Amino acid sequence: MDAARRSRPRGLLLVNLGTPDDASVGAVRRYLREFLSDPRVIDLSPLGRWLLLHLVILPFRPARSAEAYRKIWGAGGVVGSPLLHHSRKLADAVARALDGELVVQLAMRYGRPSIAEAMAAFRKAGVESVALLPLYPQYAASSTGSTVARAYELAAQGWDPLPLRVVPPFFGSAGFLDAFAEVARPVLAGAGADHVLFSFHGLPERQVKRSAGENSGCRFDAGCCAALSAANANCYRAQSFHTARELAARLGLDAGRFSVGFQSRLGRTPWIQPHTDVVLAELPARGVKRLAVMVPSFVADCLETLEEIGLRGVDTFRAAGGEHLTLVPSLNAHPAWVAEVVRLARAAAG
Repeated sequence: MDAARRSRPRGLLLVNLGTPDDASVGAVRRYLREFLSDPRVIDLSPLGRWLLLHLVILPFRPARSAEAYRKIWGAGGVVGSPLLHHSRKLADAVARALDGELVVQLAMRYGRPSIAEAMAAFRKAGVESVALLPLYPQYAASSTGSTVARAYELAAQGWDPLPLRVVPPFFGSAGFLDAFAEVARPVLAGAGADHVLFSFHGLPERQVKRSAGENSGCRFDAGCCAALSAANANCYRAQSFHTARELAARLGLDAGRFSVGFQSRLGRTPWIQPHTDVVLAELPARGVKRLAVMVPSFVADCLETLEEIGLRGVDTFRAAGGEHLTLVPSLNAHPAWVAEVVRLARAAAG
């Protein structure tokens, strides 16, 4: 029996956040409804979340978001959704590199292909365990936490639960950092940038505090994330600043040549600062004319990189007096990133 169990395949599940099926208003509405119904994303009471979603967000936001999606849908030779396109390319490259060592499935936390579909495929393949790799470098309950919770829920269904081995956040992994630096170096050299902005997805302060814990010392000021320690190791903001410092060191940027910002804030509740759009408007007054932006909270180019930074961010920077903004591509399916995903997967699979 032990020999039979050892002969069973193992699985690798790569999960990204999600994307609508197409850029129509209807598809975007369906996606937003699923995404924003998650209590780890909008952490209000069930009634408060329902009212906000159905009376404030869904009547208006899908049309605006669909317009933004249409600007990047299929652009630059990408087929359909950039996030799904690049995620599939990554999964295919990882599967080729593993050469049958692991059964590789790609899923989206929201939308398709779904985690449920991936779990069904693993069961059909008869895998004995699954290594789960959430494709979010820094930990947040609304991304990593939600993905892990959903995967555990689905893995437990059926007569025999599927054992999961979760890859922890890789924000400080040398392979991840080296891969992003490798992508960035030629772009920065070609852009002639005099400053680099590391932009991360934003989060409400209350969510960061809740995950970081009571002893994290979160103050959200200029100094509270100056170093990563045991106290703030689970703080999204501290992890983001750590990623930025490590990338800056690899790229040879001293403290005066890079900044950090947090993008995509929504609503009136306090979100972690500094805000990316504010930083973009302030940098030209500090003498920055040629700016490069890296978004190391995403491993695949998507709406938040291509449209929010590559289009709207460019407009904000130029309106404030900047001359040129270069968006550094994400990791996508870069060979160095593929190699790091393979390493992370093997370490988790055992």
